[in-house]
Amino acid sequence: MSDVHLIAITVNGTRHEVAVEARRTLADVLRHDLGYTGTHLGCEHGICGACTVLVDGRPTRSCLMFGVQADDSEVETVEGLARDGELDPLQEAFGAHHALQCGFCTPGFLMTIKAGLEDRDRSAEITEEEVDEIVGGNLCRCTGYANIKKAVHHAAAAIRDAQ
Repeated sequence: MSDVHLIAITVNGTRHEVAVEARRTLADVLRHDLGYTGTHLGCEHGICGACTVLVDGRPTRSCLMFGVQADDSEVETVEGLARDGELDPLQEAFGAHHALQCGFCTPGFLMTIKAGLEDRDRSAEITEEEVDEIVGGNLCRCTGYANIKKAVHHAAAAIRDAQ
C-alpha cells in the first residue's frame, strides 16, 4: 500500500493533477508542489490563520487539512483574488488603509474576509460586530487590526455600492 496518492485539485480556476504523500498538508501541496507561495505558514497549528484558503468556498486552515482531502476540490488562494491585472476591491482597500503592515498575515486575512463578506447581506451596511466576527479568527502580530477593520468597512461599502 502506497502512501502517495494522485489527486486532482483546481486552484484559482486551474486544474492540477499532483502526486501527494498522505501525510502532507494542503499548505505544503499548494506552496511546494504547485507554487502558490502566497499561502503563508505561521503557527502550523491552525491558530494564526495565515494559511487560510478557500476550499469549495469555505475558509479553511490549509495547515490543518491534508492535501489528499482536497481531491476534487476547488481551492482559492490569495493569488486568485486579482483578475486580469486588476486588484480585488478587498486588496485595494487593504492598500488604501495601510492594512498590510509586514504582510505576513495578509493572505490569510484576505481570504477569510472575502468569505465573510460573501456570506452576509451585501446590501446592508456592515456593522462593527460583523467586522469583529470576520477578522476575529486571524492573528496580526503587528497589531494592524484597526487598519484591517477599516479596510473591511471600505471593501464592504465598495461591494455594496457596486450592486
